[in-house]
Parts: sequence; C-alpha cells; structure tokens
Amino acid sequence: MPPLTRDGAWKWRVAEVPAERLPLTLHVAHGQMTVGTSLDLIVPWSGSADRLIALLIGAGFAVPSRPEPRPDGSVHVTVERMRTLADTAGPSMRMLVCGINPSIYSADAGVGYARPGNRFWPAATAAGLVTVDRDPVAALIAGMGMTDFAKRATRTAAEVTRDEYEAGFDRVTRLVEWLQPGVVCFVGLSGWRTVVDRKATSGVQPEAIGGRPAYVMPSTSGLNARTPPAELSRHLTHAWDLGGSD
Repeated sequence: MPPLTRDGAWKWRVAEVPAERLPLTLHVAHGQMTVGTSLDLIVPWSGSADRLIALLIGAGFAVPSRPEPRPDGSVHVTVERMRTLADTAGPSMRMLVCGINPSIYSADAGVGYARPGNRFWPAATAAGLVTVDRDPVAALIAGMGMTDFAKRATRTAAEVTRDEYEAGFDRVTRLVEWLQPGVVCFVGLSGWRTVVDRKATSGVQPEAIGGRPAYVMPSTSGLNARTPPAELSRHLTHAWDLGGSD
C-alpha cells in the first residue's frame, strides 16, 4: 500500500488497489489523518459516482464535490477527514456489523464500541468471533466487518435523526449490494425500527438488506443493563451462524 505524503494537504494516488479493498485502505488513511484535514485522492474506479461517494462517507470523510473521471480510467476527488469512525469492510465478510452511530469516545479512539462499559467486544470474544480485543482490522480478517447507520459522532444514539437513519440505511444498502456479506447484524433496534419495521424484535428479520439476510440484536451499551452479556453473545453467535449458512 503506498504511503500518504504531506505537501500542504494529503495527496494519495492508489494505483493498484482493487476496488473491494478500498474501504480498508481508506480506513488506514483515516487513522493517519487529523480531523479537518483534506485528502486529494486518485483511485481506480469503474462503478457509479454515488457508490464511490457512499464508500468515502463510510470511510469517515466528507465529500464536498462529486468525483471527477480521468482519461486513464481513474477518478479524482478531494475529501475531508471527519471526527467519526471509518468502516472496516471488504470481500468475503461472513458478517457485517452495523451500529447506530459512533460515540465521541469511540470516534476519538478509532475503534467502534471502544468505551470500557460497552459489552460488544467481550460478547464477540465470548462467542468466539474474535480473539483480539477492540481491533476492527483483526476482526475483519476473521470475517467480521463493521459500519454504522449514521457517521456523525454524538454523545448518545438518541441524538441521531430520522433523516440520518434513512440516509445511512441507503448507504449501508449500497455497501451490502456491492460486497455481499453473509449477513448484516444490526446492533441496537432503534435504527431498524426507524427505517424498516417499527415493531421489529431481536432476531432474523423478514426483510433483507441489499439481498442479504438481516439480523437485529439489542444494544451492547452498558446502559442496556436488562440484556445480560450471555444473551448478547448468543445473538452474535446466531447472526454469525446465519452468515455461514449459504
């Protein structure tokens, strides 16, 4: 992977990275940059501009103008690093985990569910899905990608608006249609209830997303004390098993 170079602004030409590897490549770029800095990016891209914009937003960047095609088949776009989390996603995911939105704590840590009181990583470890705590790249290598409904970091998920849920669901749908994970596991019921089915309960959903099965489970936040850790692990196990059922 080519290094980022700084010359007034970040400039990166990604010449030989397959399109499906771009989310992880951009995750690395996001982690090297500071909030508010811009990235002048040239990437190989043959898909739609809207899908590339969705990918860049998922990677934690604001996209103030549309990508510009270049004669060599690549695309040029300038983006801005936001205070949020970057997706970890790629080909051959057994399960894509979709949270509500990053907390400010997690956005600054660069890891979803990073707060010590959150039970996601302990539950995923107990379920045998991961072996490395709070390491989304290691989780992706093991088959578990991560994204969010909304990218705006907030103190609580209650601050996410309906418009953000709807826009986020469209973005996640594009990601799923493209990368086709085995299953999408939504952590927390509020997003799915807002956009898809207001009466949804935990478990496999009758509606799919992007042609793939959807599983909804309770929030892993420490504020959700009514759901014990063992139950959270069982939900993750059920979703994981569903992702390997094809």
